[in-house]
Amino acid sequence: MDGTRDESGTEPADTPPAGVDGGDAVVRVRWDRDGLVAAVVRQYDTGEVLMLAWMDRAALRRTLDSGRATYWSRSRGEPWVKGETSGHHQYVKSVALDCDGDALLVSVDQVGPACHTGTRTCFSESVPAAVGGRSAQEGSA
Repeated sequence: MDGTRDESGTEPADTPPAGVDGGDAVVRVRWDRDGLVAAVVRQYDTGEVLMLAWMDRAALRRTLDSGRATYWSRSRGEPWVKGETSGHHQYVKSVALDCDGDALLVSVDQVGPACHTGTRTCFSESVPAAVGGRSAQEGSA
């Protein structure tokens, strides 16, 4: 990181180095102050949201080059390839950058559960919320 940040605290998009296409996703990402970007991961054929993970530049590059989802572990401070230990691999079908450049949508073919708890998705626990001023349990009129 070069230390230059905009008023939101994020680094501006990198200037492509010589020989790198300006359309390259890695250089268009707006990395946070820790050099990371959020990656929302979904099943490519159903759209089911599987998990949220973080990527640094090297993890994104490795993901794009290998076709296997690679993330950055904030707790361990190291990269990890999804499924390397569990066998629950994620084969990448596409990666999209959001309109602000500060989040990725990674579409994968998930083998086995995506969550470390053994569930298909990390988002299996519902949280009651008011919808349009009414609780979700009340339904619509």
